Amino acid sequence: MALQDLCNLQDVLGDSLTTGCSSELFGKKTGCNYVSGLPFSNTTSMFTFYIPVAEYLDESPIQFGQIGSVQSFGAASSQDSLLPSVSWPMCPPLASSHSVPLPFPMSHGTTTLAFLFQGGVLAAADTRSSCSGLVACPASQKILPIHSHLVGTTSGTSADCALWKRILSRELRLYQLRHGRRLSTSGAAKLLSHMLHPFKGTELCVAATLCGWDGGEVGEGLDHGGAKTDLSGRRETTGRFVREKASFSGPSLCYVCSDGTRLQGTLFSVGSGSPYAYSILDQGVRWGLTVDEATSVAREAVYRATHRDAYSGNCVDVYHVSSKGWTRRSREDLKEEYYRERERQGRRDVALSE
Repeated sequence: MALQDLCNLQDVLGDSLTTGCSSELFGKKTGCNYVSGLPFSNTTSMFTFYIPVAEYLDESPIQFGQIGSVQSFGAASSQDSLLPSVSWPMCPPLASSHSVPLPFPMSHGTTTLAFLFQGGVLAAADTRSSCSGLVACPASQKILPIHSHLVGTTSGTSADCALWKRILSRELRLYQLRHGRRLSTSGAAKLLSHMLHPFKGTELCVAATLCGWDGGEVGEGLDHGGAKTDLSGRRETTGRFVREKASFSGPSLCYVCSDGTRLQGTLFSVGSGSPYAYSILDQGVRWGLTVDEATSVAREAVYRATHRDAYSGNCVDVYHVSSKGWTRRSREDLKEEYYRERERQGRRDVALSE
């Protein structure tokens, strides 16, 4: 009554409040118009209230809360003429749903790098996973081993990178079982690029740098033709196995992105901290580095990037890939590098003052 008094309405069709409440939803009574007593499909009154009933729970989840297609928001019936002719904005059907925006923008940050030198491939990355301005995980693993002689640095969405790393690892293992040898790093990059291509333009975000050592092993696998090939390339008509030796042996580095990019080079840095890492890598990386020198350059590059980039930080992981496979250096907190840098700076200041 308070709502009717506010709108200067009289008690019209008072008896109809308890009768005529028949609105069919999927063939069942679910609600009524509490002013005119008319079904929903024949009224545009602003006082059309939807009252759920017990039969509502019997519908399928897909149809739950939906309005039947027989509804019409056309002209009002003659019985609605008793109400004042006031123009009110029409509300959308109850079944319409609006997309809810994210509470904050999703942004990703990382610092990963990899480069070639005479000892193989060195890969390094920080361990901070961020979501907008929040640190989601301070100890995430951004360098993922794929097989014994191949690792991949990952940048982008952590879940996407982990999923496609497992898919690539499975495919490379199947290739090795079929052909008796490992797929080259460039071949793995091409395979990953082809698998990611159908998802171009979607929200998939994967940027991987594949660091591997190609060749150097003698593979043995089943030949579908039943012939046998020795190391000199000659094929035998008896036997069931094929022996092959890769023609190229050495380190290789490829970059693959979900937007379709596939590059092969000698130095890559990916992530929000990559511009700061490049400043150290460009002046410190050369072919004649030893393993210790290459590790020192990689650690300093990650440290400089984390010092300037808010989305990178915490610890640093370093992987070395050689002809014997990949090895991992113990994870180190970057604050130790900060203290060492401060100590070196203090010694330089003392030397200059003397």
